[in-house]
Amino acid sequence: MQATTPLIVVGRLLLGGLFLLAGLGKFGGLEGTAGYIGSQGLPLPMLTAFVVATLEVVAGLALIVGWHARWAALALALFTVAATLLFHAYWSFPAEQQFVQQLMFNKNLAIVGGLLLVFGLGAGPASLDARRLAAA
Repeated sequence: MQATTPLIVVGRLLLGGLFLLAGLGKFGGLEGTAGYIGSQGLPLPMLTAFVVATLEVVAGLALIVGWHARWAALALALFTVAATLLFHAYWSFPAEQQFVQQLMFNKNLAIVGGLLLVFGLGAGPASLDARRLAAA
């Protein structure tokens, strides 16, 4: 086992856990999530909320355990870019809200950076992906 393996696992846990908790939170308040999605003019807000919550839970768990982690990370990165542009376009907010929205925008871009690292480098040696490749 490489010396960096624990750090890779912690990174996957933090990234995946963020999305897992967000998805579970959306399931816990699906109507509120759908209302927020609808307020942005997106179609089929209830279906969209359900799909987004499912993506966050499934892909978040996949990242945590390192199962098809590259694809989970890419899906979450694409989703996060879209959500960032749709919901945190700080330049379109009133001046008193721009600072917080810009922080959210930049935080999300940093998360996308971490997800792209997982997509590019894989889940690491302590993952289901590594076990699957070793067994092949």
